[in-house]
Amino acid sequence: MQHEQLAAFPEDFLWGASTSAYQAEGAWDADGKGPSVVDLHLHRPEGVTDFTVAADHYHRFREDVELFAELGLTAYRFSIAWTRIVPDGDGEVNPAGVAHYHRVIDALLARGIEPVVTMYHFDLPAALDAKGGWSERSTIEAFERYARILFQEYGSKVKHWLTINEQNMMILHGKAIGTTGRSGQVEGRELYQQNHHMFLAQAKAMALCHQLLPGAKIGPAPNIVSVYPATCAPEDVVAADDWDAIRNLLYLDLAVRGSYHPLAWVYLKAKGWEPEILDGDLELLAEAKPDFLAFNYYSTQTVGASRGDASDIQVRGGDQQVVRGEIGLYRAVKNEHLPVNAFGWEIDPVGFRTTMRRLWDRYRLPLIITENGLGAFDELVDGRVHDDYRIEFLKLHLEQIQLAISDGVEVFGYCPWTAIDLVSTHQGVSKRYGFIYVDRTEDDLKQLARVRKDSFFWYQDVIASGGDSLSS
Repeated sequence: MQHEQLAAFPEDFLWGASTSAYQAEGAWDADGKGPSVVDLHLHRPEGVTDFTVAADHYHRFREDVELFAELGLTAYRFSIAWTRIVPDGDGEVNPAGVAHYHRVIDALLARGIEPVVTMYHFDLPAALDAKGGWSERSTIEAFERYARILFQEYGSKVKHWLTINEQNMMILHGKAIGTTGRSGQVEGRELYQQNHHMFLAQAKAMALCHQLLPGAKIGPAPNIVSVYPATCAPEDVVAADDWDAIRNLLYLDLAVRGSYHPLAWVYLKAKGWEPEILDGDLELLAEAKPDFLAFNYYSTQTVGASRGDASDIQVRGGDQQVVRGEIGLYRAVKNEHLPVNAFGWEIDPVGFRTTMRRLWDRYRLPLIITENGLGAFDELVDGRVHDDYRIEFLKLHLEQIQLAISDGVEVFGYCPWTAIDLVSTHQGVSKRYGFIYVDRTEDDLKQLARVRKDSFFWYQDVIASGGDSLSS
């Protein structure tokens, strides 16, 4: 649909940016923090540093928040490290960790920045993982207790909560994103039992949030993409529907409707992977009502009908944006209409609009984008970082948000990945996403100086204009 005049971004639109605790904070064992599966098990490419220092956001958050305020952010989406609050996941509360996030949230609020808090971003406490992790129903209770602590401590200050970041990626690509340890190694039926338990934990957290914090809002944060059929051949369309159900709708329907998508359930049963569902589980899932949908978007995926042989399992893309076909189900297909970035990810801004329209059409819940960005090997030259490629990427995607809003989709926020350079799960410090450059290398911390990139000043203008500068 073409529009003679585009709708304006809402006046209260949340202009934000995102990070995660394990990738930005560092201070991995400071002030009583316990180890997570990331700390102990995350695979690292040869020569890439670990996450012990990262961007040192833990110690430098005040400096960073001042930069966020200068940037003009009205929202900052970050995660709380479970092991800073409860070091072993289900035991004693760590007062130092609790106090740290009070300081972070207070600093944000003092500068007029809305905290958007992710409760769980891949970093399961290692002590829980050693007990079986998400394979055990006891982890559901541990997560509910952790949620209660967060709501009681920060509920008077935080109005937007995200439950679990990219649960579908943890299930489909746990090894690729580094959620290793026991919880990242299981397969088949046990893996989807973990998935079921995570949804029960999320449902309990949502219900508890509504009970304790009637003025707050809470929602899930999966990674969602439009899935295209390779051609208009009916068989390709069926394959796209099947993969969309397994990759996207399984997770969305369980979070929003509290029920398993029928195509996804048929797939699980055919594999012998359907989880054990106890009395009361489905009622609990159905009672948990998210107030909005958060989602992470980087690209789209294109699939064709299965050929029934090894050619089905060809891989497209990379990292957790990979598309790996399955014999008898679908095959991954290169979309010849799309360019790719340096990491093999297809770039599809128009697919972003399509994804928003589909989410709104199916669920009628307000949307917030909690990740979207371009990773690149940025270079600091004479004190500047010229990242026009990032500006172009973000501009194209913001234009599609405005088109989606003009289509009638309710979008209330945009938090691209990332506010500040951090440690990429796959390419370490070298792969950068931020508006703010952190001057360090894989093996030299230097001074960890903060440098405003060209994209910083561009996004600053976009925010100051309420999005009007996009059309200039």
